[in-house]
Amino acid sequence: MRTEPFTFFKGNYLCLMKIDFTNVRVLGFLTLFGFGIAGLILSWFTREPPLLEFYSGFYSIPVQLLTGYLFGLIWGYAAWGFIELKMMRKVKTNYGGIISRLNLKTRDVWFLSLCAGVGEELFFRAGLQPLLGIWITSIIFVAIHGYLNPRNWRISLYGLLLCFFIAGLGYMTEEIGIISAITAHMIFDVVLLKRLSNMKSDDGNTFNAISENEDTNPL
Repeated sequence: MRTEPFTFFKGNYLCLMKIDFTNVRVLGFLTLFGFGIAGLILSWFTREPPLLEFYSGFYSIPVQLLTGYLFGLIWGYAAWGFIELKMMRKVKTNYGGIISRLNLKTRDVWFLSLCAGVGEELFFRAGLQPLLGIWITSIIFVAIHGYLNPRNWRISLYGLLLCFFIAGLGYMTEEIGIISAITAHMIFDVVLLKRLSNMKSDDGNTFNAISENEDTNPL
């Protein structure tokens, strides 16, 4: 896989370290710890105490998990249905090619989805949302991910759909609990990543089928 150089200082020496930014573990842990820690710190200043009460949610954990699962599942398949529209064919093919280059296994899909769900929800919903509000935070989130592109109306239409889903995560955070938003985000990503990974190209070949027979060693 292609690697990008990353430089950092150690003592009086300038060290050059190559980090593989196409590696699933690297992508996942950067999202989890980068966004997650930043979100925890930010929420300390933006959320009213006690923070433990906020992070535990306003309903029981089973209710939050079930609500998040159903919300993420419904929106995941709704988003995929939109991507399947004829007008979105080029977009679907493009993203299918991108995902295929990651060579994702089933465990990779769940790992990336978990890291994104936890890290991004901690930053955007727990930390940033109290400052900017649900809708502005949602629009920023979608825009940062590249789905509001004035030069590509198809992507922007999909981004508009995502704004409603992300805003839904915002309302879930405030009314049900952050655990429900994390769960919904994770399930949404699982649905789309698995679908894109199993997508077939125009010649009928699979871009990259997720292997169900891979070894199950821990990540």
